[in-house]
Amino acid sequence: MSIRTDRVASLLQHEIGVILQKQLPRSGPIITVVDVKITPDLSIARFYISIIGSDEERAEAMVALKEQTKSIRKILSSKIRHHFRRIPELEFHEDHLYERANRIEQLLNEVRRSPVENGEQRELL
Repeated sequence: MSIRTDRVASLLQHEIGVILQKQLPRSGPIITVVDVKITPDLSIARFYISIIGSDEERAEAMVALKEQTKSIRKILSSKIRHHFRRIPELEFHEDHLYERANRIEQLLNEVRRSPVENGEQRELL
């Protein structure tokens, strides 16, 4: 990505994070904007969202985000309209990094607890 698209992605990540946190508060899972990828022509912004909650809560949160995309874009437009001629289309995708990190942590804990083949316990750093 170019410097310009990096700056735009950073601005969008910050602004969408604030919108989700303060202007569209919701009870339930914790929603965090993990990453933003923007097309070179700045027409589409893809937001990768991490949702901490049960499977059902995560599914409901993604449906709600997709349903509220137009209103989120309108709020975003009012905040950053002086920076852009045209506000990019917004796409929300769930990022599963949190679940993968938990799975890796579980596997590491299992390895730390399992005995070595010769019967000795070995501690991993």
